[in-house]
Amino acid sequence: MSDASPTATTPPEKQRCGFVAILGAPNAGKSTLVNAMAGTKVTIVSPKPQTTRFRVRAVLIEKEAQIILVDTPGIFAPRRRLDRAMVSAAWGGAKDADFALLVIDAKTGLTEAVRAIIERLAEQKRTVWLALNKVDLIPREILLPLAATLHEMLPFAETFMISAEKNKGLDRLREKLAEAMQPGPWMFPEDELSDLPNRMLAAEVVREQILRQTHEEVPHYASVETESWAERPDGSARVDCTIYIARATQKAILIGEGGTRIKEIGRRARMELTALLERPIHLFLNVKERPGWDEERGRIRALGLEDEG
Repeated sequence: MSDASPTATTPPEKQRCGFVAILGAPNAGKSTLVNAMAGTKVTIVSPKPQTTRFRVRAVLIEKEAQIILVDTPGIFAPRRRLDRAMVSAAWGGAKDADFALLVIDAKTGLTEAVRAIIERLAEQKRTVWLALNKVDLIPREILLPLAATLHEMLPFAETFMISAEKNKGLDRLREKLAEAMQPGPWMFPEDELSDLPNRMLAAEVVREQILRQTHEEVPHYASVETESWAERPDGSARVDCTIYIARATQKAILIGEGGTRIKEIGRRARMELTALLERPIHLFLNVKERPGWDEERGRIRALGLEDEG
């Protein structure tokens, strides 16, 4: 986090505020960028595509400006009802924001997915900034022609060469974002880093461990819901989460031999939640087979997504 003046010493007439939608194809590094900018974890990250499923807002303070970054799902060609809802959430985040920051993986370059996103953004005729991510992984003689080609497709208002994972180039991006915020009162308290409720945070941390510890089709056919959150007198909390899985074979993989994998998922998720929330968390996981959950309107709404039909 940058040096931020307390709200009490930032007169309302000097305050600036705005929303920036973080857009891109799956695995462009959007969530890594949001977490790096926020200085803490506000959205889950994994090497697998389509990790983020709904919009998460991270709140940054830079001098007199409050910058609200809207992390959106990766934009891809949807097949399931869940896919359509995720892509709709991404474009909805762009529509509701003051402007968009398009994050492109410089290593993979101009893919068909990136091309489709740029074409749609060009049709919308709105302000778009470009962040070429993972620039530390490719030589400059490839990077500069890529940037030139992208600018031919869409005249970006600003361009940034960054490495979200290495935290390179982010100071300039943060400063420019602060300058671009419009005069107006802050939307969130200064100490609020995200609008993600604790119940949803718990479900997402569990899902992150599923993404990291399972392979093949399991991660994308798993959904996690926090069934109960009980505060305890000693300041700790008991959290019960249910993992919904589409097939019996996936359930067996998730649980593991003798329950070893689900125990490890729970252990790592509990440790992370305890660290994030700075208090003991007692986490209990239950796995249920639920075929076709990714086509159910109710389950999609439970994820915080709008059903697109």
